[in-house]
Amino acid sequence: MFRKLVKKVIPVALFRAIEPTGHLLESVMWQVLLGFPARDLKIVGVTGTNGKTTTCYMIHEMLHTAGYKVGLMTTVGYGAGMDIHPQMTHMTTMPTHAMLKRIKQLREKGIDWLILETTSHALAQNRVWGIPYSVAVMTNVTHEHLAYHRTFTRYRDAKVKLFKLAAANVKGRRLGIVNADDPSAAYFAKAVPAVILYGVTSPADVRAVKVHSTALTNTYDLEYAGRKLHMKTELPGSFNISNSLAAASVGLALGLTSDQIENGIAALRTVEGRMTRVDKGQDFTVIVDYAHSPDSFEKLFIDMKPLVKGRLIVVFGSQGGTGDVTKRPIQGKLAGQYADLVVITEEDDRGEDGQAILEEIARGTEDAGKVRDSNYWLIHDRTEAIEFALRKARHGDAVLLLGKGHEKTIERKVEGEEPWDEVMTAEEALVKLAV
Repeated sequence: MFRKLVKKVIPVALFRAIEPTGHLLESVMWQVLLGFPARDLKIVGVTGTNGKTTTCYMIHEMLHTAGYKVGLMTTVGYGAGMDIHPQMTHMTTMPTHAMLKRIKQLREKGIDWLILETTSHALAQNRVWGIPYSVAVMTNVTHEHLAYHRTFTRYRDAKVKLFKLAAANVKGRRLGIVNADDPSAAYFAKAVPAVILYGVTSPADVRAVKVHSTALTNTYDLEYAGRKLHMKTELPGSFNISNSLAAASVGLALGLTSDQIENGIAALRTVEGRMTRVDKGQDFTVIVDYAHSPDSFEKLFIDMKPLVKGRLIVVFGSQGGTGDVTKRPIQGKLAGQYADLVVITEEDDRGEDGQAILEEIARGTEDAGKVRDSNYWLIHDRTEAIEFALRKARHGDAVLLLGKGHEKTIERKVEGEEPWDEVMTAEEALVKLAV
């Protein structure tokens, strides 16, 4: 409440300049008051624009299957062992006091390891000060959150702080796991004393070869220091090859056996809101995914287009209240280029004019050659948009519902935050369609 009041009184630029110091003081205070609850835990931090949550779940599943006492804190869920609870808020890395209290609770359940999804905001604001990261993992760094960080360089530098925190942890492994296929790989690699590079297309320590992908799975051989592992992930999409390589690299660094890594990665069948299939007996495919950045859009569309026998239908919006309006026409253009039918709808308006957001996206869709009310539509109400898209679908088509994923609320301009469940909404629409 105090922080909100301060933001109203002082200029935004000045607030952002002093905000990290305020958060740092808050972090120090709560660490002291709660007795540094993460002390002596072995913590794997995962950062990146896309793939953080899935990679965290993969690492957690792999370590749990291997017999480790491991906890998990991500955008989607948190818990110890297989007792995972849904995360109800939109925030990935929680406010310091709430995060530390949750870590304390997980520690009381007997965990030795913690897989902690860590955002650029939390790093830039010093909200994770005092967290003894042992291993830092970078999935990728692409266009996102520039309204807050202002430049890509500042955004990248915020994420590199995770690696510097790991490097400063004298008791930890001081290890970085870096995506060699990302243009920023070298920048991250030099921030830690030891690094493992993983990749699909670039020279790397851990490589995926003989890749075979279907609409349901990915299989490949993993090569590392003369070893060969036979990998399978039940999560589709080429990005999940990269995510599983990152997780497997953590397993290799920790000395897991080939069987432990192979079985652990294969054991994860789904992550809520990440390539989640919705099936009510319809003769077309419906998938819910959290993709909401231009990079995640493009990767998903490139993967899905060749696998769809019929038409690709996409439903999505763009978050309001962030100031990052530049990505909206990019999202629209990518959808227009790859999808046959596009339905533009709300995501989280957060005080902005929802219809204006849709129009900004539509500019890119029209640049891609789509025609309004012919092969793309603007339907602000997300429930109506989903129902409309599903009515359009026919045998062999694939409908992608993007942007909300696992989230349990939707934030509207007038009504404020309301309950939301993307999968349930799609299921109800499919049932209604069948009646």
